[in-house]
Amino acid sequence: MTRTKTGAWNVGRYLATRLQQLGVTHLFGVPGDHLGPFLSIMQETTDVQWVGTPTEVGAGYAADAYARAKAADADLDKGEVAIGAVAVTYSVGSFNLLNPIGGAYVENVPLVAINAAPSYEQWLNYQAIGLLTSHMSQRRESNLDVYRQVTVDAQVISNAALAPVQIDTALTACLSESRPVYLEIMDDVWKAPCPEPKGTIERRERPYTARNDEMCQVAVKATVEMIDRHRNPILWAGEEIARQRLEGKFTALVESTGIPFCTTIGAKSVVSENTPGFSGVYNGKASDPKVRETFKAHGCRIGLGTWSTSKNLGGEQALGDDWAVAVRDGVSVGARYFPSVQLPHFIEELGRALRERYGDRGLAADAFTYAHGQGLDVPASTDAYLSGLSSSDQSADLPVTYDSFFEHISAFLQEQTTGSGTGATTPYTVISDAAFALIGSMNLRMPERASYIAQNSWLSIGYSVGATTGIALARKRRNKRPLVFVGDGSFQETCQELATHVRQLLNPVIFVLDNEGFYGIEQMLVNPCYFKGRTSDGADFYNVLHPWNYDRLAEVFGSEKTPMTGEQIHSHGQLSALLDRIANPEDTINTGPTLAQIRLARHDYPKAMTYKIKEKCPD
Repeated sequence: MTRTKTGAWNVGRYLATRLQQLGVTHLFGVPGDHLGPFLSIMQETTDVQWVGTPTEVGAGYAADAYARAKAADADLDKGEVAIGAVAVTYSVGSFNLLNPIGGAYVENVPLVAINAAPSYEQWLNYQAIGLLTSHMSQRRESNLDVYRQVTVDAQVISNAALAPVQIDTALTACLSESRPVYLEIMDDVWKAPCPEPKGTIERRERPYTARNDEMCQVAVKATVEMIDRHRNPILWAGEEIARQRLEGKFTALVESTGIPFCTTIGAKSVVSENTPGFSGVYNGKASDPKVRETFKAHGCRIGLGTWSTSKNLGGEQALGDDWAVAVRDGVSVGARYFPSVQLPHFIEELGRALRERYGDRGLAADAFTYAHGQGLDVPASTDAYLSGLSSSDQSADLPVTYDSFFEHISAFLQEQTTGSGTGATTPYTVISDAAFALIGSMNLRMPERASYIAQNSWLSIGYSVGATTGIALARKRRNKRPLVFVGDGSFQETCQELATHVRQLLNPVIFVLDNEGFYGIEQMLVNPCYFKGRTSDGADFYNVLHPWNYDRLAEVFGSEKTPMTGEQIHSHGQLSALLDRIANPEDTINTGPTLAQIRLARHDYPKAMTYKIKEKCPD
């Protein structure tokens, strides 16, 4: 129930109330002297809960993941909106927070970064006599200038009379652009009086003009002509489908045309992966070979909202005349480009044009038959591949490898799935970190929409551990338990955030993929021949990590109120035993977090990365 109290309005209450109106239930951050007054006001006047974290970076990751989960779960028919929020102290806190905000900017995540600054009086003192107070630098706009590079609106609030306008402007930009905004608020402004909020903050859609429609129709016509030339299209669903909540329009396109589809890693589970026509995650040369063969076998490819990064193209960096890509308010068809085409309208108009041209489900022809006619050796269906990932027939004493581990996890997830088809649900939200964890987890079969989250473009290692806090709190009422995959190097960046999991009474399951203390992905990128048993050419010395007993961190971070379980896993028998306990709601292991150290060989790697070794290390 929303808390309402009578009394005077001030800037702190105004901001806290606006955040609550936008669905923020948890504010993440690290406290400081300039931030204290706001937190006290927020606690007294709203139901927004403060979640203190050990690091500003962890707070930023938590707010980022919180915003992703809340946005994915928002009921659009009810007009629900969702953002995340994080608060820190000037300079020493805000510069630490910059990395997560940069990631949110790149990946289109709506966040509010609140930076509590020294008072206006203190700045006047510095201006007059050069007196610096704590956390100040000699450049008054140093924090603002930096944040302007990674936000869509940045405000410094030093005058309470202007605060409502500045706050509302920034929050409107956050909703409208689905990207971070920055509010730097001076210490002596928090308790200064201001009017109460008027009206509501709403997303402002870019108008769809006659010129936009004209350009959209031309782009659709060019795309249909490409399909006419090459036939047998396949769709490639991307990140903007998820960010703009276009899963309904995308599903309608698939169902009405019969065109099969893949997704990017960043858009994994944008729709249920039980949706008819789903053909796997396409990640260029790093795709599962069967998925890549299937994707490439089609006559042409249509990317919808796909961000072309080195990760989702996996070594394939050329898009030819058999490609159409609609992204970032424009459409490319081969070498032709059509600007100012909005993705929702393009999807709808493309579906309409294809139905008119080919009839309902007129493109559901057997693409695999066509591929065989072209002499391509692809399977008759991807269903066998996708279900094959669920097999976990490994003997109990078999050592765990990257690939066998994720096959085993896939089996576990399918066993835990309830229901069938697109209505199937899972009790878990999978969170993957960067590097080998990302490559390994991309082929897990996720039956429920929005059940997989990863930072695929920014790729800040350690993201998953902080993000776990945000996901767990955002989806606590839905009983969605975080299942986290993180490499040992990534985990060492943000392991302190385990303290937040315990403190907030959360029970995530975190798998630390420990390949004998080694930055495996960095070695693969610099000199993959190392993985063929060759010398590293000196590259490995800076990729070696100090080994940790990760499982014993449970003793460090666990508490009597929220015990934490630590396990070392060497074999599939041990992994099976652990998963059986996790699946048993009566087992005491589930009262708190579980940290499982998965012991892997240093020279092991996901076989999806084999292409790099073949290219760089010929026999």
